[in-house]
Amino acid sequence: MATRLLIYAHAFAPKIGGVETAVLSLAMGIAKPQGGKAAPRVTVVTATARGEFDDASLPFHVVRQPSAPRLISLIRSSDVIHLAGPCFIPLAMGLLLRKPVVVEHHGFQTICPNGQLLYEPTRTPCPGHFMAGRHGQCVRCNAKDGLLQSLALWFFTFPRRWLCTHATANIMPTNWLGSLVQLPRSTTVYHGLTNANIPDLPSNSASSTFAFVGRLVSTKGVQILLQAAQQVRAKGLRFRVKVIGEGPDRRSLESQVAALGLTENVQFLGYVPADELEKHLADVSTIVMPSLAGEVFGLVAAENMARGKLVIASDSGALSEVIADAGLTFPPGDVSGLARCMKQVLQDETLPAKLGSAARARAAHEFNERRMLERHLNIYSEVAVCGN
Repeated sequence: MATRLLIYAHAFAPKIGGVETAVLSLAMGIAKPQGGKAAPRVTVVTATARGEFDDASLPFHVVRQPSAPRLISLIRSSDVIHLAGPCFIPLAMGLLLRKPVVVEHHGFQTICPNGQLLYEPTRTPCPGHFMAGRHGQCVRCNAKDGLLQSLALWFFTFPRRWLCTHATANIMPTNWLGSLVQLPRSTTVYHGLTNANIPDLPSNSASSTFAFVGRLVSTKGVQILLQAAQQVRAKGLRFRVKVIGEGPDRRSLESQVAALGLTENVQFLGYVPADELEKHLADVSTIVMPSLAGEVFGLVAAENMARGKLVIASDSGALSEVIADAGLTFPPGDVSGLARCMKQVLQDETLPAKLGSAARARAAHEFNERRMLERHLNIYSEVAVCGN
């Protein structure tokens, strides 16, 4: 009899983001027969409304915004529960019903009240106040949302972490994240890339065009990229920067571009659908990821490595592990460090081709979709045995 697998993801299609992409890729792959074996019967449960998304086009069942009784019924009738993040209610329900529960961590929710590992008062990477017992710093960190909200975020981090210590398995997307959260029964499984979604197009390695791809929020560090661009331009070097993505910080970033006198260098493209992204990246040699916090893997980095692009990223732990020696890194928030990397690219036309080739090879080997699916299936088999 095929394993009945329930995947719970608070955020799912049609929403767009790293977690949503990872969950959709996993569910699509798991639902297909592997090596002649019967595929698990996959059900994705989510709090996300369907909107205009066509659930019927998917090879698995989707249940959206279920009531509490319906969620309990779905969990009770499943053999294995997979949670995309330590979602408090389904995690507690799964454990109470004595089901094998696998938690795949996509953030820092078990070691940081705001889940970003960012210290809000200074907008700098958090040194780990919660795990070090500096709880007053945690409360001050989120005080801008109100004292009661900050206290609630801090308080619920304790039971969320405690529940994860009782999960049957914890999956980490990077070894670095595993070393931080320090949960029992943890294993690292890199995200897998769906090659069909990443055409093998030639990269314009001689191009002087950089690109940022992602949400326009402060944790992504676009403001650092713009300041670095000003330093590069001051050296008399010619280049362009494409900012691809949408978010609440767009207006302030556009104002920053004007204030820095970069209107001829920086172009905001807004949200670009996946089927049009390749066109906009065709003349780009280098992807810049100046993240300040929040990265536990870096799907944008891996996808663009698979495209053969050179990636410049902040040395944030997860991104360094993904990129390894196939890209360039700089300390988070270090404007001059990023500017040096950009100048290095502009002054050595061979660098994007050389590191882009190494990046493509690393992505093909390490971020292989088949390997990712096999690792998950093995974990499901192991925890199902433990649950019987």
